[in-house]
Amino acid sequence: MSALLEPSPLADFTRVLAADGIGAGLAFLNQRVTHRCTAIYRLEAMTVRNLYLFDREGALLPESLGVVQLDESFCQHAMRDGSFLTEDTRADSRVDGSPFKGVVVSYHGLPLLDGRGELFGTLCHFDFVPRSLVDSEFEFLQKAARVLPAYLR
Repeated sequence: MSALLEPSPLADFTRVLAADGIGAGLAFLNQRVTHRCTAIYRLEAMTVRNLYLFDREGALLPESLGVVQLDESFCQHAMRDGSFLTEDTRADSRVDGSPFKGVVVSYHGLPLLDGRGELFGTLCHFDFVPRSLVDSEFEFLQKAARVLPAYLR
């Protein structure tokens, strides 16, 4: 099959979103990485609230990670700086003072915009153990974040 006829991962992601919704889309993104969780957090005043979560272990999100004070969150860095990537928060001075340092150990996230182009929150992969994210997967996450606004409600 020629390269022109092969489906692209981004087209596959878009088809999954259209057919099965954001939950299935997060599962699609999570299958591409080693992180346990892939999530969308929404900015609400001075907090970030988890709206969607895919946990490959099927567990419920710990209550402490459901709604997080913005100034204690890793999301604040992603929204302010355009991304926040850390393989191991235990060794990352950027999160000194956060109660989640060492709880959420790896975090790879970026801002997520809504359909009007305004800040909605974040899209992230995270885990409770150290995890890396290769550049090509971060680039794919960025592309996915540009597709998601059409499906946010």
